[in-house]
Order: sequence, then C-alpha cells, then structure tokens
Amino acid sequence: MTNIIVAFARIEDARRIKNILVKNGFGVTAVCTSGAQALGYADEFHDGIVIAGYRLTDMLCAALKENLPKGFEMVVMASQRVLTDELGIGIIGLAMPIKVHELVSTVDMLSQGIVRRRKKQREKPRVRDEKEAAIIENAKQQLMAGSNMTEEEAHRYLQKHSMDNGTNMVETAQMVLAMK
Repeated sequence: MTNIIVAFARIEDARRIKNILVKNGFGVTAVCTSGAQALGYADEFHDGIVIAGYRLTDMLCAALKENLPKGFEMVVMASQRVLTDELGIGIIGLAMPIKVHELVSTVDMLSQGIVRRRKKQREKPRVRDEKEAAIIENAKQQLMAGSNMTEEEAHRYLQKHSMDNGTNMVETAQMVLAMK
C-alpha cells in the first residue's frame, strides 16, 4: 500500500479529497492542515504521495516539497495560473476545479511508480561491509572444518538457516560462531 498524505489549509478540503481517494480504492494515511504536520507524517515512512493545496497554514507547497524525504512524490491542486507561474521542479500540478478521474489516475500512476521503485530496491543485492563479510566467512570456515562441508554447502547452510529462523545471514553466522 502506498502512503498517501493529504494536506490542505482547510480541513474540509482535505477530508473531501480523502473521501474521493477512499471511494476509489486508495488508503489515506493522514489528513492535515500544515506543512509541519505533513512532514511529521512523511518522516514516519520511506516513500509515498503528498497531495496538497498550493498554500498550507504554515508554508507554501514548494517549501514542503523541498523538505519531504527523498521517496515522496507531490501533487499540488491549485488554480491554473498558480500552476503555470509558481510550481517547482518535481511537483505535479492538477488544476482546480478538480476532475475526479484526473486525481485518481494521477495517484494511481504515482502509486505504481512507487511500487516499482520498492521492487527494484528489494531486488538490489545487499552490500555487506568488511566486518559482516568476515563474520560470515568465519562461520563458513567453522562449518567446513567441523562438519566436512564444502564452502558452497556451508554458504547454503547459513542461507537456509537464516531463512528458516527469520534472521539475516550475519546473525545466523554469529549464532554458528557462538556454538564453538
């Protein structure tokens, strides 16, 4: 699920947008009236979408965008003049009065992009530092010496037991080393 934060100066406007999104199958994580509140919610998550008006109670949308964590997308709803003159880079603008299908399709597109980024991030191989690699190597050496395993067998043993126990390989290797 994508984290969606709705922020408008008037709480009624924020609730209306939330209701539209909920009716169209999106979960809204938070509804707020200030940039500070939106940033507070955003700091709890790695990524998501902020849907905001141009002017919040304490800042403009450009300032909010600058302070959002890296994985957040931003959609601003404002008049066509404001969108043409004022929007910064990395902000998607939707002209008022809002068309429901434009809002829904924009949020859906951004949500799919976030899901794709998450998937790429998960598929990226994890890089271990030297200390972690040394712990794993020592555990493999111990398994090879004590159980007549090949290096490949020792590696598979650590992988399998880390998956079975719900731990990462370094933790599993530390357990093996602790059983000397």
